[in-house]
Amino acid sequence: MSESMPVAWHISTKSPDNGGNCVEAGPVLDGSGRVAVRDSKDRAAATLVYPADGWTAFVLGVKVGEFG
Repeated sequence: MSESMPVAWHISTKSPDNGGNCVEAGPVLDGSGRVAVRDSKDRAAATLVYPADGWTAFVLGVKVGEFG
């Protein structure tokens, strides 16, 4: 992901100390609907970017317990 693309990063309120061992996710602010994800402990590492429909499918899967 290009450093020039701004992202509205969010850390889960369920994360210890609002950080710790978690990831940050947020919408890429370019109108594409994509969502970026990064490691909160290593923000300089790779950032993954998902298309809007892929992110929506993932979130719905989490909500229905598909992954655990």
